[in-house]
Amino acid sequence: MRVLITGGTGNLAEFVIAEMQRDYELVLFDRVRPGENRFPFDIRHPYHHGDLTVGEDCARAVAGCQAVLHLGAIPWATDVPRIIERLRSEGRPIPSPDETMRVNTMGTYHVLREAHAGGAQVVVTVTSNCVLGHCMGRPSGRPMQIEYLPIDEEHPTDVEESYGVSKQFQEQLMAGFTRMTAMRTYGIRPAALYRPERQKEWAENYKPAEEWTLSRPFNGYLDVGDAARALRLCLEAGIAGDLPPHDNYYIASADTLEAEPTLEVLSRLRPDLLASVPEGALPGRAAFFSSRKATKAFGWQAESSWTRYLGAAQQASN
Repeated sequence: MRVLITGGTGNLAEFVIAEMQRDYELVLFDRVRPGENRFPFDIRHPYHHGDLTVGEDCARAVAGCQAVLHLGAIPWATDVPRIIERLRSEGRPIPSPDETMRVNTMGTYHVLREAHAGGAQVVVTVTSNCVLGHCMGRPSGRPMQIEYLPIDEEHPTDVEESYGVSKQFQEQLMAGFTRMTAMRTYGIRPAALYRPERQKEWAENYKPAEEWTLSRPFNGYLDVGDAARALRLCLEAGIAGDLPPHDNYYIASADTLEAEPTLEVLSRLRPDLLASVPEGALPGRAAFFSSRKATKAFGWQAESSWTRYLGAAQQASN
């Protein structure tokens, strides 16, 4: 089977390619050329240079592909001042305020349209757990309401900023295409992706959280290799017809970025949320986001934890 990977030179693509290349014919599509990406890696598969928001580019890339793994996106809100300041401090180009919305929504629309026109059977898109509403800040200043923990796909969303909204639009676009075509579509909602080197750095510099924020400890993280495996398993279950025609799935590492038990974290930082946790629902260092739906649907479970580096980091400091 021939599979198109959009965002094919990006951070996640490196691990998706490694996961998929033995069993699939892969085609890569990105506006960032090989060798110019932030995390360079050896690329041995056909590559198409183009823009997700240009239908002709998408059509050329997806031609002959039976499935699409849609990873390409702007991974931050380009209308949030602190994001722009961070990009400026890193010497990176400053995008227009509408860049996130334009690329993530129109890019997904063109990918879906051309995938359908080309006869693709399944599209799996990386959306984000930011569809919940906790990422990139709260422009209104109003706190996000957490009704219960752990968070699952039934929890109400409360999104404000453009990144989370764009990811919601991606899921709505997929649902719409599935309703009007025979194409099967799925959204994978990962927590923050952590490469192995980032996990190692976290372990080496670990300090317990001193305050509750929606990024830490709430948001959690996901090993990038575990994310790649989730994409493969979802794709294969979709191809086999083992999933509904369209659905969305949260995936996160099984633990938090804290070394202490999760209920102790809540007791220390957000005791008001303890009553929202059913008995036994957050054992040990369990994550605040539940991946049970993905486990039941296509057998995915997180296998990696940042704590594998914790012992080595402690030994190095002694």
